[in-house]
Amino acid sequence: MASVGIIANPAAGKDIRRLVAFGSATDNHEKVSVVSRILLGLDAMGVERVWLMPDTFPIGLRAYEALKARLKLQVLILDMPMEGTAEDSELAASLMAKAGASCIITLGGDGTNRAVAKGCGKVPLVPISTGTNNVFPRFIEGTTAGLAAGVAATNGTRIGDFAVPTPRLLVRRAGEVVDLALIDVVVTDDLFPGTKAVWEVSHIKEIFSSRGRPSSVGLSSIVGCFRPLNPEQGEGLHLLVGGKDHKVLAPIAPGLIESVPIRRARPLRIGEPVKVSHYPCTLALDGEREIFANRGQDFTVELSPDGPLVLDHERILEYAAQKGLFQVKG
Repeated sequence: MASVGIIANPAAGKDIRRLVAFGSATDNHEKVSVVSRILLGLDAMGVERVWLMPDTFPIGLRAYEALKARLKLQVLILDMPMEGTAEDSELAASLMAKAGASCIITLGGDGTNRAVAKGCGKVPLVPISTGTNNVFPRFIEGTTAGLAAGVAATNGTRIGDFAVPTPRLLVRRAGEVVDLALIDVVVTDDLFPGTKAVWEVSHIKEIFSSRGRPSSVGLSSIVGCFRPLNPEQGEGLHLLVGGKDHKVLAPIAPGLIESVPIRRARPLRIGEPVKVSHYPCTLALDGEREIFANRGQDFTVELSPDGPLVLDHERILEYAAQKGLFQVKG
């Protein structure tokens, strides 16, 4: 049975960067509209079953209730507890993978997709940007995302041709993996944060990055504006922040363009762990503070090629057109 999972994070796009910068907001009513368009795209391509993550709004259920008279596909809500945390997305992704979903469509930012990446295994993602840091997800119209995922689900033997591997950063303590990031691990000396988001350059001491483009917005733009990275080349970058000799301008949040001093840079190569050098510190993973590290602890960051697979929606839609999958018979 051709099936697809949808994970819509109701908390994405609502953090403090709307107050300290000029971030736009995607409210939950708009997310309901996006999920509605996704469902219509999936239905048009013959998907038989859709798994929805339950949430507190609830986004997926509202979308389905408004459309169920028009849909042929079956919609199921995952039977799982709701904690209102990132663990919801991780658990939902794991359950969808076990249920046999051909791919998982996500609505959120880098943080949402980081959580999903912990649970999805080898199931490809279609990440739609509705968060604050949107380096990993892309701005994809919901209808297009639904059509692409529908083609993938109903032509499963070819899905591997359109699933693009992505890198990740493994955070180790005394050699054991304790967490991961998809974009960057930022070391800050802010030990008593009021919020998870990082936006004050004066607190940043180190940046480990798996990707960085000057066209991105967020902490990874510091790397992109210093030395652009292509994740397909299998190399990241480690920056030590500080000093007076070299500075770069970077959009570290929407509308917030800061001068960032760079003391030293070195490449991050696959499989080579690099030690965190500043203690005590807080490690921010993909823009959010997650780990407190005290003196005497041995933390390293390692670039790995085994990040989540991402469906190339443009290529798979071109394939569908070439194969006549959009041709109406009769």
